[in-house]
Amino acid sequence: MRIGLLTGGGDCPGLNAVIRAVVRGAVGVHGHEVLGFSNGWSGVVADDARPLPVEAVSGILHRGGTILGSSGTDPTRIDDGIERVRATVAARSLDGIIAVGGEGTLGAAAKLTDEGVPVIGVPKTIDNDLAGNDFTVGFHTAVQVATDAIDRLHSTAESHDRVIVVEVMGRHAGWIALYAGIAGGADAILIPEHPFDLEEICRHLRHRHMSRNSFSIVVVGEGALPAEGTGFDLPPWDLDENGFPIVGGIANLLAPEIARRTGYATRVTILGHVQRGGTPVAFDRMLATRLGLAAVDLVNAGGWGRMVALAGEDIVDIPLGAAVATRKGVPPALYRTAEVFFG
Repeated sequence: MRIGLLTGGGDCPGLNAVIRAVVRGAVGVHGHEVLGFSNGWSGVVADDARPLPVEAVSGILHRGGTILGSSGTDPTRIDDGIERVRATVAARSLDGIIAVGGEGTLGAAAKLTDEGVPVIGVPKTIDNDLAGNDFTVGFHTAVQVATDAIDRLHSTAESHDRVIVVEVMGRHAGWIALYAGIAGGADAILIPEHPFDLEEICRHLRHRHMSRNSFSIVVVGEGALPAEGTGFDLPPWDLDENGFPIVGGIANLLAPEIARRTGYATRVTILGHVQRGGTPVAFDRMLATRLGLAAVDLVNAGGWGRMVALAGEDIVDIPLGAAVATRKGVPPALYRTAEVFFG
């Protein structure tokens, strides 16, 4: 068989581990041929690919980023994009494509599947927001990076009696903020799924400072939103080429307002893309390896139009459409776990 392979969307730790597993499983075990497309779906549209023999993936397990490059291109939004994908699949004599990506990349894969293009999905996104899947590749590394940063910020916040607002990624889902906030001992956590009342947060901070501590850490997901009618509003975000809001910088809006309402010196740390870069932790390397091998097994079984996923201790597969039909957000019960430690 001839299999196309691409990595799309934002890069994250563990992508190279998926590539390595796909190639080692497909080429090394089953004798298939793998072609790696450059820069996500844009490489398929442009027919920009290269062979991936086993030697090409030697030594990449621990490396961050992706040796194939990535982009947010959605061929279903490009004039003649679907036809150009079909043409590439035919010209390269591909049996199908393994697409490694998040909501955007696999959303395109689901649409292409409906158009008759054979695709299998592998879930990766530090946001951990794909449905039908316990954890996505890259999430645990991003959480560890954010937790390490929060640990370090504790000491400087305490030394200077400050409030520090730490902004982490999470456009629609607050998984990173919640996990890193709890693990790092944050005193308030703001996430997109739970609109916040800034005055209530400030009351928590005042209570904390008056009762026992002179510093606080507030962790905020970049897509967090204030509750309506609470006296704090955000400006409208610009939209990207796919119609998604370009969020980021909410910490810069929160910090001066917290300082004004509490009188406490307040500083901002925005972690940004550092969460997506660097060496993947062991969990992500293991998960990426298992998912990559499972994707090859699904190819062999003819399971096109499906996505491999982690469910408990098992790797299963679900329809691509189901994976992107809804977004997996932080459940209210889990957020209540964090609220125990607020203030």
